[in-house]
Amino acid sequence: MKIGTPKEVLEGENRVAMTPDSALQLQKLGHSCAIESGAGARAGFTDAAYEAAGVEVIKTAAALWKECDIVAKVRIPTETELKRLREGQTLITFFNPAGNAEGLETAAKKGATVIAMEMVPRISRAQKMDALSSMANIAGYRAVIEAGNNFGRFFTGQITAAGKVPPAKVLVVGAGVAGLAAIGTATDFEEEQQDGAATGGYASVSSPEFREAQLAKFRELAPEMDIVITTALIPNREAPELWTEDMVKSMKRGSVIVDLAAEKGGNCKLTVMDEKIVTDNGVTIIGYTDFPSRMAAQASTLYATNIRHMMTDLTPDKDGAVNHNMEDDVIRGATVTHKGEVTWPPPPPKVAAIAAAKPKEKAKELTPEEKRAQEIATFKAQTRQQVTLLAVGAALVLAVGTVAPASFMQHFIVFLLAVFVGFSVIWNVSHSLHTPLMAITNAISSIIILGALVQIGSSSVLITIMAALAVFMAAINIFGGFLVTRRMLAMFQKS
Repeated sequence: MKIGTPKEVLEGENRVAMTPDSALQLQKLGHSCAIESGAGARAGFTDAAYEAAGVEVIKTAAALWKECDIVAKVRIPTETELKRLREGQTLITFFNPAGNAEGLETAAKKGATVIAMEMVPRISRAQKMDALSSMANIAGYRAVIEAGNNFGRFFTGQITAAGKVPPAKVLVVGAGVAGLAAIGTATDFEEEQQDGAATGGYASVSSPEFREAQLAKFRELAPEMDIVITTALIPNREAPELWTEDMVKSMKRGSVIVDLAAEKGGNCKLTVMDEKIVTDNGVTIIGYTDFPSRMAAQASTLYATNIRHMMTDLTPDKDGAVNHNMEDDVIRGATVTHKGEVTWPPPPPKVAAIAAAKPKEKAKELTPEEKRAQEIATFKAQTRQQVTLLAVGAALVLAVGTVAPASFMQHFIVFLLAVFVGFSVIWNVSHSLHTPLMAITNAISSIIILGALVQIGSSSVLITIMAALAVFMAAINIFGGFLVTRRMLAMFQKS
């Protein structure tokens, strides 16, 4: 099949859904590739680069939509683009099915299949197709860069001949994918982190009690913070308000707020979508919604890779034929229209359903009598095992004694007693001290150096050499054992 990518028509959108590299990988799946002329220019990919990768360059968007079986793009399709859909055609893009009912109906009536990249389920094998995480990662990184660009002093702090400049204090609200990316970018800076994200990188609805405690903590931190980056978003909901007007008023002049939730109303009360404003008390609030587009080359590369992985699942035989398997959790979850029907919202993934159907059984609470009986049974079992081992050991010693000389047996019995005593002592030592204990044991066991010293003056050259080697290796064991013990024990000491 032919996969095509048109130029993004939304003003300011610089990303492209196909790169020359991703096109090469798509061709390995048996597909042919096409792109509208100039579609990759704003991301740094020329028509010549696409042609070199075997991609057909089509002059107009209308021609591309007409010729291609699969259309891959970035932003939600416009009304004009939806009208270009035809029966049996597949569209892969961000679609916002929760807020795009009209678009869903139009696509369904056209008989087209729409795969919404933001609906890829949050399961392990689908991570390679998780376009939301890819874009959120870039947004979090870019948010820190944008904050630094608008901050009035050195971001990392410096010590100069003219004096010391302290590092910026950064507060990242929300530890989803974007929040973690922001934290990672800001690791050189002094930072505070509040985690309001749910498992899997998305925020969840917090309880009223948690929210009040959270806001109280934010009010306490607000006067100290130089930079605040808010990333809390809940799927298919307006962004929760986490940075209130009074918090903004309590911040220092020159402070910066970057609100990554601006597109959904913002986490900050004063955020203006797609604008940068400065409050009366000198706080800069950035509400841009195009952070990934500001790093178009990197964002396009990641997004094109996500789509390429989606196409890999859709083309399991690598023969250029799409197998749209609605029994597959990933494909079904991301498909919002198919064969003339609206298929959104999808059912829960079967993987999650199986996990939910088999909850972990809670261990039965034992009564005091049952606990006592269990302890007695365990003690009896251990006693039987020990008695058996002793009996077997005694029988073996007697068997050896029948053939070994008396001098050997004296040393052998001392050896066995030493092993028994040593085992009993070490067995009762805390596990956390086993490593230093073994190190000191190695050092003590190097008493064999005494035997080597006795033999080192032998008249035999071979014995002298072997004794010298024994002294050398035993010395390493002694000093090394005590050194390791000292370092290990230091780990358990408070400074």
